[in-house]
Amino acid sequence: MLIFRLFSVVALVLLNACAASPEKPGAPKEFPVPASPDKASEKTSTSEARTAIDPDVLFILLSAEIAGQRGHYDIAYQGYMEAARRVKDPKPAERAAMIAMYMKDNKKLNRALNLWLKNDPDNPTARKLAALTALRAQDKQASLEHLNKILAIDPADFENTVLELATALQEEGKTDFLYDVLESISVNNPKQSTVLYVQSLLAMQMKKQDVAEHKIRQALMIQPDWDKALIFQAQIAALSGDMNKAAELLRNASAKYPDNDKISKMYAQLLIKKADYETAVEVYQKLVTRNPEDVESQFALGLLYFQLDRDDKAEEVFTKLLEQPKWRYQASFYLGKLEEKHENVQKAIEWFDKVTEGPFEFEASLSAVSLLIKDKRYEEVAPRLKIMEERFPKQIVRIRLLQVEMLSHQKRYEEAFKLLTDFLTQFPGDKDILYTRALMAERLGRMDILEADLKKILATNPNSAEALNALGYSLLDYPDRYAEAEKYLIKALTLQPDEPVIMDSYGWLQFKLGKPAKALIYLEQAYAKQPENEIAAHLAEVLWTLGRKDEARKLFNKAFKKAPEDEYLLDFKKRILDNE
Repeated sequence: MLIFRLFSVVALVLLNACAASPEKPGAPKEFPVPASPDKASEKTSTSEARTAIDPDVLFILLSAEIAGQRGHYDIAYQGYMEAARRVKDPKPAERAAMIAMYMKDNKKLNRALNLWLKNDPDNPTARKLAALTALRAQDKQASLEHLNKILAIDPADFENTVLELATALQEEGKTDFLYDVLESISVNNPKQSTVLYVQSLLAMQMKKQDVAEHKIRQALMIQPDWDKALIFQAQIAALSGDMNKAAELLRNASAKYPDNDKISKMYAQLLIKKADYETAVEVYQKLVTRNPEDVESQFALGLLYFQLDRDDKAEEVFTKLLEQPKWRYQASFYLGKLEEKHENVQKAIEWFDKVTEGPFEFEASLSAVSLLIKDKRYEEVAPRLKIMEERFPKQIVRIRLLQVEMLSHQKRYEEAFKLLTDFLTQFPGDKDILYTRALMAERLGRMDILEADLKKILATNPNSAEALNALGYSLLDYPDRYAEAEKYLIKALTLQPDEPVIMDSYGWLQFKLGKPAKALIYLEQAYAKQPENEIAAHLAEVLWTLGRKDEARKLFNKAFKKAPEDEYLLDFKKRILDNE
């Protein structure tokens, strides 16, 4: 949850009190030495002259600076503190405070902060540091004093300040104390919606949903059109698992403030999460109509068209986005995916090869190689893999698995298995390599390796739906282990109830258990979501068993026409159709 964020590097350094020392300790940042006065300034009063350029003060400052550079921080601190007592300029006290932070000496820090605030009571950084030290010490009176002052000085930045403080206090387990301090501030400032909003954020971080909801409602009563609060109210519902309530809140907010793009986009994103793609399309269409320059919404709309198989509209959007330099590569990637969907291999590869920068660069290269493998253009794969290893060293495992994919596609299973075994010596315990080797072991009839590798994955990732499904499905060839298979598949289905591959496995288990009617329900749903060959073969066999032979033949013929070499379809044909 990205609620408690840091707002600047400077804030991070200040709030964490220089937790890590540099490799070569040196003094903190150089203090600016006052320039010598000209002759005209000599006519000023004695006190003014002493404050501006008193030789004693100048000597103290220079001595403190030199002491700091030599690592004598106690001496440097004392020097800057002495200078701070003699002049009205708050900078020596600020310098002393920074040194005290570096030394992690809270007593020295408090003394420096007191001097700093005496000379500059409205300084936000000084107040923030003073509030942090008071909160860490759980000094409620001092905490209230400093936070109330921060609220009075700059109410617009109060939220950011408190979130910075919360970030610093989170690991120390003092968020509850900060919340209690804010409660006192809220009581004395009942019209300050910002305080209530921040309390709501903290309450969610403390896993107090009811309190968070109450506080955000109070904030919205004071400031009903506050988009940030409206969005967070919906986020509370979503984070609590009530997606319908979150959608309702955002729908109402969007209707109330139709010109607020932030609310509309949040509503659209939630609809996508709920898989309500049609309504999400409507929202993004309105956003694009209202603001044709909103390229982000155009891209999201293109993705939705792609998801809904409205390929002509998706192509139109992505082609238009090619004109936008910042979106050209993403658009090229999805134009490649559109061509891949329509089995235009060469056109797809050409689009993928245009993606030479950006977040989709590796995926585009990966997609191009996978297409070459499927198209049996193996001679073109090796040089591409070599280039990928040079360009994407952090993706070495996925690149190596492409080599395995090519060997598997050529039915060179023994070579692929040995290669994966070698990879495991280089990357021991890697779950992707273990999973792929398990699948290869199945090809070789090595159930011992398959089971061992999948159980290694589950030992460290017990909720790996992929491994649970693979293990459960592999046991379906052994009638005496159906109960064990069911245990794995039910857990996988619970974790990912809409995953077609898992639905297929569970449906096939039901068929093996002699429940074809129940099997049909899961297999039809799986095939509707992902009409792949293995699912088609399973579904055809269940239909055949149920006496719906014409439907089975029709389904088989449709799949077989596209993939006449598929082993699952060929097996169905050999066992059932050829023996009719």
